[in-house]
Amino acid sequence: MFKKLKMLCGTTVLAALPLALVGVSTTAQAEAQQTQAEQQKVKVVYHINDSEEQALGALRNMRNHLNVAPDTLIKVVAHADGIDFLTNDYEENDTVGPLVADLTTRGVDFEVCEITMDRLGLGQEDFLLEAKFTPSGVARIAELQALDGYAYIKP
Repeated sequence: MFKKLKMLCGTTVLAALPLALVGVSTTAQAEAQQTQAEQQKVKVVYHINDSEEQALGALRNMRNHLNVAPDTLIKVVAHADGIDFLTNDYEENDTVGPLVADLTTRGVDFEVCEITMDRLGLGQEDFLLEAKFTPSGVARIAELQALDGYAYIKP
């Protein structure tokens, strides 16, 4: 098979083949290392179900958390009375909004329960731009803990 190969840009294909395989191997190794690094990061889910009692303190906790452990992956799951702080008309939006925006730039995901939204007659347009949506807040928390290895924090 190798005897029939012709010259390609002054290099035989036989000589180029191992180099191509090294490139594929190196790419696969880099992807595997990145996946392993992500799996080794600390992952935390903050559970908010009462905006008045938990939101501001939780946002400050997350800020402090990332200040000392910037590689931590943080997700916030809000449901029930906990979705209020992510709405456009939240009464403390002047305080909470900038914290949410800053945390989002630092990689924090804010997920809102769609079951709660439906119950309250709210749509995605009623929420801060940083908000993401999940079909069920409690199911999402369980998934993050059981399947994705997230630690649970209830502020």
